[in-house]
Amino acid sequence: MSARIFSPAKNAMQSGTARTGQWVLEFEPGKARWIDPLMGFTSSADTRRQVRLRFDTLEAAIAYAEKHGIDYHVQPPKQPKRRPMSYADNFRHDRKSQWTH
Repeated sequence: MSARIFSPAKNAMQSGTARTGQWVLEFEPGKARWIDPLMGFTSSADTRRQVRLRFDTLEAAIAYAEKHGIDYHVQPPKQPKRRPMSYADNFRHDRKSQWTH
């Protein structure tokens, strides 16, 4: 039984930074999924894939994994690739690029 500990990045629909500082412990898949022949649904016998534990700090997540004997690996958080800009920067007099419309 192994797990990964990571800090989720904000999604594309999220403008703020809420729930981005938390850490999540998620179990790695133990068994492969299969397609149900009757309905076509994807099935699995591994119920640990449904469990996602949230922690406020990385240390708390690691302490939980070590206390319960769970092998884990930590994924470092991904940094955003774009720089924050304000709307007013579009109208600066010293813009480096010209308007396109």
